[in-house]
Amino acid sequence: MATMKSVLTAKDKVDVRDVERPAPGPADALVRIRACGICGTDTFFLHLGGMPAGADGSMRAIPLGHEPAGEIVEVGAEVTDVKVGDRVVVNPQGVPSGIIGCGGAHGAMSEYLLIEGVETGKNVAVFPDTVPFEVASLNEPMAVARHAVNRSGAEPADKVVVFGAGPIGLGAAIWLKLRGVEHVVVVDILPERLETALAVGADAVINSATENVTERLTELHGRAANALGQPRPGTDIYLDAAGAPAVFQTVVDNAKWHAKLVMVAVQKKSDAIDLGGMLRSELTLIASQGYPTEIFEVTAELVEHHERFAELISHRVPFDEVERAFELALTPGAAEKVVVTFDGEA
Repeated sequence: MATMKSVLTAKDKVDVRDVERPAPGPADALVRIRACGICGTDTFFLHLGGMPAGADGSMRAIPLGHEPAGEIVEVGAEVTDVKVGDRVVVNPQGVPSGIIGCGGAHGAMSEYLLIEGVETGKNVAVFPDTVPFEVASLNEPMAVARHAVNRSGAEPADKVVVFGAGPIGLGAAIWLKLRGVEHVVVVDILPERLETALAVGADAVINSATENVTERLTELHGRAANALGQPRPGTDIYLDAAGAPAVFQTVVDNAKWHAKLVMVAVQKKSDAIDLGGMLRSELTLIASQGYPTEIFEVTAELVEHHERFAELISHRVPFDEVERAFELALTPGAAEKVVVTFDGEA
C-alpha cells in the first residue's frame, strides 16, 4: 500500500511521518487534503507532547489537524451521496474512530484523510469550486464562532463587544454583523489584528493596551448603570474570545444591569475575579463549547461571503514547510491564522 505523510505531535515541535495510505471500506470515502488550518488546540497538544495516556502522566503521540478542506478521490461501493471530485469540508466529530485531530485515529494535517461512514450533513458537506480550499478550511473554527453568537442570543438592537481578535473573535464579529447586530466593537492589543477587525466589518475597535476600555465603550455605546446605580457602558453583550483573566474582570467591572458574557475562549485559571461585581449587575454568564449543530450550518454563508472570511487568514504555508507553519502558530503575535496548503497532485 502506498504511503503518505502525516503530522503527529512531538514536544514543542511536529513530527512528520510516512504512514500507510488509508483504504476506504464500502461505506467510506478517502479525501485528499488541500488545506488545513492550525488551531490553538494543536499547539496545546504540541506543548504537552501529545495527549495524556494514563495515570502516570505519559503522553501518546496523536495525529494533528481538525480544520480540513479537500477533494474526494475514492469512495466505497456503498457510497451514493458523494462522488470522486467533490470538494468537501469535514466534521471532525462525525466519525466512529474518535475526533479527527483531537485524539482520534486520524488527523487532517495529512495528505489523505479517511472518512468512515461518509454521509453528507453528518461528517462532510460539499462546497463549490468558487471557494478556495484554504478559505473552506475555516468552516470548523467558524462553526465554533457561530455557536458562541448563537448562544449569545444577540438581536439587531444589541450593542456587542468581542474581546480577542483571533480567528474565533473575528469570526464572531462577522457572524454578528451578518445577523444584523447594530454595533459590534472588537478589543485587542495588537494593531494589525484590529485593522483586520475593521476590514471584516467591525463598527469600531479598541486597543486595550493604549486606550481606556470603559471610557471608549461609554463613548460608543452610551451610559447605563448596574443595580446600585453606578455608571456603566451601555454594552448589552460581551463575548470573550481571549481567555485572559484580565478580560473577564474587565467585563465584570463594566457590566450594566442584565448584561451578558459569552465565554468561548479557553479560560486561564484565576482566583482574582470579583464575583460580587457579577452580582451587582446580575451578569449572565454563558459558556460556549464547540459546535453542537453549527458545523454545517455555517457552510452556505461561508461560501457566500468567502472573500470576507478570507481576510482572517494571515499566512498560507505549503505542507513541505509545515514545521515553519507550526513555528508561526506557536509564536505569540507572529500570525493571526495559519493555513497549511497541499498541492493538487495525486
